[in-house]
Amino acid sequence: METTTKQFRKRNAILAYLRETKEHPSAEMVFNHLKPEIPDLSLGTVYRNLAMFKERGEIISLGAVNGVERFDGNTEPHVHFICTQCGAVQDLPEISVPEELNSAVARSSGGRVDNCQLSFTGICGECATN
Repeated sequence: METTTKQFRKRNAILAYLRETKEHPSAEMVFNHLKPEIPDLSLGTVYRNLAMFKERGEIISLGAVNGVERFDGNTEPHVHFICTQCGAVQDLPEISVPEELNSAVARSSGGRVDNCQLSFTGICGECATN
């Protein structure tokens, strides 16, 4: 019983962090953030839970950013900007995913669009000024 309670506590903490942060963290970032409050947390536990959350559709993977997989707890369709220099990932809530894009993809593929992840890459404002 105690082991199950610990597992759920860790699992809930990982998911809560992903849903509240705007950082779009990697597994190691999640681990480093939660380790001080959950001393018995392992990096393997973080990886296993991230894989489970991704499979269940509770989080999304942004793919590799500078060679490291990054995650987002916001599963609603939205736009990202990824800096190819520093690896920063930003949500762009003022830009919506056009419904006509989903319709065009569905027509072109002959299938159904269930989700859209739209990401732009380039140099962020901070890197551009340095």
